[in-house]
Amino acid sequence: MPATIIGVDPHKRSHTAVVLDDCEQVASEIRVTASGGQVEELLAWAPAGERVWAIENANGLGRLLAQQLVAKGEVVVDVPAALACRARKLSGNSGRKTDEFDARAVAIAATYNRGLRRVQPDNVSAVLGLLVDRRWQLVSQRQRTICQLHALLTDMVAAGAKGHLTSKKAAEVLRTIPAGDVVTLERKLLARELIDDVRRLDRRIPPARRRLTEALGAYGTTLTDIHGIGDVGAATIIGIVDDPTRFPTSGHFAAFTGTAPLQASSGDVERHRLSRRGNRQLNKVLHTAAKTQIRRGGPGRTYYQRKLAEGKSPMEALRALKRQLSDVVYRRLLADHQKRAARGGQMRTSPKAA
Repeated sequence: MPATIIGVDPHKRSHTAVVLDDCEQVASEIRVTASGGQVEELLAWAPAGERVWAIENANGLGRLLAQQLVAKGEVVVDVPAALACRARKLSGNSGRKTDEFDARAVAIAATYNRGLRRVQPDNVSAVLGLLVDRRWQLVSQRQRTICQLHALLTDMVAAGAKGHLTSKKAAEVLRTIPAGDVVTLERKLLARELIDDVRRLDRRIPPARRRLTEALGAYGTTLTDIHGIGDVGAATIIGIVDDPTRFPTSGHFAAFTGTAPLQASSGDVERHRLSRRGNRQLNKVLHTAAKTQIRRGGPGRTYYQRKLAEGKSPMEALRALKRQLSDVVYRRLLADHQKRAARGGQMRTSPKAA
């Protein structure tokens, strides 16, 4: 007897779950308030026997619920929001959007797409994702603060400050500005506050990078052996991909990274165009690695020059190199996964406490 598919539409304050009948209509429905007892309430309602919980966006809004169900020994699959939306349109409810219809669409999508990713318990790859996000938040916050500081100095100094502004350079420029009127005085006070913010962020970014490096070393990966992929790039890949076996082939992985070109032929002209699909963070890591290899030499540069000699444009040759790098990363991820499975999924060492 096939497993019962339970479609779940998660929200911040409530979750709606449905079970469908043989005609794909809602046979049973429950709406639970997001609380500490949400899982027990869902399990008490769910039909007995083998079952699969299909949760929309199980890596986003439904992450906590998905992890709680997995911790209870339940089978949970992740239904992408785009797939659920397509199922809702094809099922005849495109004009009626309610939590019940959304949960029904999730259940239908899971019924006809058995290749959906099965949600696994959070592990060190989730830790790497958190550390990458935290470092990026600090770096982007510092960049925004520097931009604000540049703007203030431009209002007080002709031509403003030079590029690559640091807290030290900004303080030196600020000391050369006379007190002036009340407006200039307030600008100087705000600039000093921004300088203090930059200094605070400068102190916090290196420890965040060290924690990331330590966690990556404990996880164990050979991605950093690829020229152009450092600790941050490797942690970004692992944090997003998690289990590489969910991609049947390197082509599926290339589609996920946005490096698989799309057919754009017409008539007698056969050509491919750049894909804007896929995960843009992974695409950025591969783009950086490709540019680094082209600039610093090695097999990547040789491949790039060979594509140029074949008549491809620089952008086409770069896209071809990114596609090759995607395959290399995929093979590395699979090899690392097999080694990790051989040692029981354990880390090589425990990351140091923060």
